[in-house]
Amino acid sequence: MANVSQGAAGEVLAARFLREKGYTILAGNYSCRFGEIDIIAQKEPFLVFVEVKTRSEDALYTPAQAVTENKQRRIIKTALLFLQQNPLPLQPRFDVIEIITRKGKPMEVVTLDHIQGAFDLSDRQFSF
Repeated sequence: MANVSQGAAGEVLAARFLREKGYTILAGNYSCRFGEIDIIAQKEPFLVFVEVKTRSEDALYTPAQAVTENKQRRIIKTALLFLQQNPLPLQPRFDVIEIITRKGKPMEVVTLDHIQGAFDLSDRQFSF
């Protein structure tokens, strides 16, 4: 197998996981001037904006710890623009999928954790 970056491998694994759980993938690597969303999926009644974080088993911190408040703010702004351009009658939700892989083997999963509703719009102010 060709060399695969850890991030790209994680996104492939996360998309596969979501499909197996009954989600429909609407977009991957959706980007705009505000940022990027790794996966946009739907599973009634939700439209799910997913941030995928992948780390090796020898990492010093968990993948979810990399989803900082600034990162969350960029994801939310990007999602709001997506919703403006693609109005859907679904409830938005922000998830994080954290994946830990074997050292040096980005496609070999040690753990995969799907954190539903990892963050939301509460107490946030936005300007565009």
